[in-house]
Amino acid sequence: EIHIKEPIEKEVNPRLLPGELLLCEASTVYKYIQEDGSNRGTYGKLVCTNFKIAFLDDSTSDDNEPQFRNKIVGENDITLQCVDQIYGVYDEKKKLLTGQLRKYPEKLIIYCKDLRVFHFCLRYTKEEEVKRIVSGIVHHSQTPKLLKRLFLFSYASAAPNNTDGRNQTVMFDTLEDWRDKLERTKGNVKYKAVTTNEGYRVSEKLPLYFVVPICISEESILKYEGRGIPIWCWSCHNGAALLKMSAFPKEQDDSTSQTQKAFLDGIYKTISKPPYELLKTDDLSSSLPSLQDIQTAYARFKQLFLIDNSTDFWATDVKWFSLLESTNWLEIIRRVLKKAIEVAECLERQHTNVLLIEESATDLCCVISSLVQVMMDSYSRTKSGFQSLIQKEWVIGGHGFLDRCNHLHKSDKEEAPVFLLLLNCVWQLVQQYPPAFEFTETYLTVLSDSLYVPIFSTFFFNSQHQKDTNASGESLKTQSGPFRFLTVWDWSVQFDPEAQAFLNNPLYAEKPKPDKSQRKTARFKHQRQLSLPLTQTKPSTKRGFFREETDHLIKNILGKRIGKFINSSDEPPNTFREFYDSWHSKPVDYHGLLLPRIDGPEIKVWAQRYLRWIPEAQLHGGGAIATAAKILDLMEEVQSLQVKMDEQHSQALSGDVHSVPMLRNSARLSSLFPFALLQRQSIKPALPTSTWKDLEDEDDLVKRDDEFVDLSGDVI
Repeated sequence: EIHIKEPIEKEVNPRLLPGELLLCEASTVYKYIQEDGSNRGTYGKLVCTNFKIAFLDDSTSDDNEPQFRNKIVGENDITLQCVDQIYGVYDEKKKLLTGQLRKYPEKLIIYCKDLRVFHFCLRYTKEEEVKRIVSGIVHHSQTPKLLKRLFLFSYASAAPNNTDGRNQTVMFDTLEDWRDKLERTKGNVKYKAVTTNEGYRVSEKLPLYFVVPICISEESILKYEGRGIPIWCWSCHNGAALLKMSAFPKEQDDSTSQTQKAFLDGIYKTISKPPYELLKTDDLSSSLPSLQDIQTAYARFKQLFLIDNSTDFWATDVKWFSLLESTNWLEIIRRVLKKAIEVAECLERQHTNVLLIEESATDLCCVISSLVQVMMDSYSRTKSGFQSLIQKEWVIGGHGFLDRCNHLHKSDKEEAPVFLLLLNCVWQLVQQYPPAFEFTETYLTVLSDSLYVPIFSTFFFNSQHQKDTNASGESLKTQSGPFRFLTVWDWSVQFDPEAQAFLNNPLYAEKPKPDKSQRKTARFKHQRQLSLPLTQTKPSTKRGFFREETDHLIKNILGKRIGKFINSSDEPPNTFREFYDSWHSKPVDYHGLLLPRIDGPEIKVWAQRYLRWIPEAQLHGGGAIATAAKILDLMEEVQSLQVKMDEQHSQALSGDVHSVPMLRNSARLSSLFPFALLQRQSIKPALPTSTWKDLEDEDDLVKRDDEFVDLSGDVI
């Protein structure tokens, strides 16, 4: 009876952003609700613009709008950069759609990078409209494009009065920002912010301003376009610093290689003398998985969550854990966290400088340096501090977001979810130590979604140079002048204040200011407890090395000391295990060092991000949201009492109360709220397999209870 349903009389038009143009559309498109393999769904109009693919129907009213609503990307909107793959269904067979099409499908399946899956039936749509909409969607979302063709530039040209939403986020695009950071970490005694790269005369890959050891000369920085130069990331309270360096290419002739080796020896010699601490170097390209391995693992991992219907879900349920393990994604997260703990041990316990080395120092260096700062610096666990960290290490630091996210669809070989890997690692810390973070897992989920929203410049350039050179263009409405890009850190662009409340952690253990001096003393006491006796181990060249060949006396003296903490990768139990177990045996200081638990099942799946669109994986009226609802109710009561006691503070204390009314009916909420708000109940599939029959048996269900709960909840 589907095809004889009366067409929509009410004309539904898309809401277009400034600079957004409607490219093609098709009426009488049927969108399936994929829950039990049935053909239930709704009619509407499918449109494609230069910003998004959108499905429009007249069923959405203000009363039914989700309370956690994104103002830019709606529930049925897919930005062109968020499209992962498009399949057409021909005679019940799926075929990947790319390039020019000879035959047009009767059904369209769109897989998104945020793991949503859309099914559209085109059987009742006019043939000409089918050709236009399918060709348009495939062309604008899958074919390679020029950078200036991104919607980012159209929006920046047409949007009136773009706000500068920096808030408290430090952008690190001025020399003062770097000097302030040096002063805050007390690194300005041994390190300096340099202007050598002004005008990008050193390298287009380096930022305009960065920090190097004071002893490094300008000539050294200029010699190899910044390669072989230790760049400062962060200084620990004890003076030890975290540095990174882009390595020289490995395939070179002997004379060039010898010259570069001599240059490196000179650099190492310079920064190994007082006042600098001992130096440990770590080549991440040999001690961590390659970018190709990371991409392969994630490609396998995400397939577990791109579910077409309930039948597919329950078919994979029986072998869920073996499938999960075979992807190797959680093992990569474990290895990255372990590496960050090793670096933290050197800085905190050994008082040793750590130099991270990578070919470009813009991928895994960013991951490890960011994780170390989140673990060791409580400021990086605040919202503004974390955003400033992303700006410093990733955006200004030159991570190639454009290539790694493959926004232009130019080369799959460059694609790798490096930033997503960081967010997965930070999520492990957030879910293990919630009071230590000012932001929530919802904040991290929204941040991962923002990777694919091309109205912000934050994640759409490979370097500061690329952004600066492309920002100088002619706007459509103004006279010739630079584009005014938005930054993703202005959350008011995407969310109303009520929705922004979900990004803030109401249980954050804020650092009390009056006890600053006492806390400082206690912190150093805790560090002494961490400084356990060292055991002599044989130095190994497998991980890290100390380069000093000119002075045998210094080499012998320092070599004995540095040999105590440089272990081979197959000997972790010595100092690493001692450090790890010692820390976990003590009470957690939420404002001090945080070490993630990485043993066994401690590394978990980020349920909110990966399972939020799968109804079968949700607990209705359960999960963490049920607890949060009660806590927020209690907070509202306490705050209202406080307001009554002191009316003068009513405005200051009512900031986060907005989120409370949204959670009143917590019994109806999904465990994956706010993304799976009031989701439909899962319907048992008609599976002619023994699996479902076993699950129907009450005794068997009890026996399988642990496994079943792990799958459905956020304990996976």
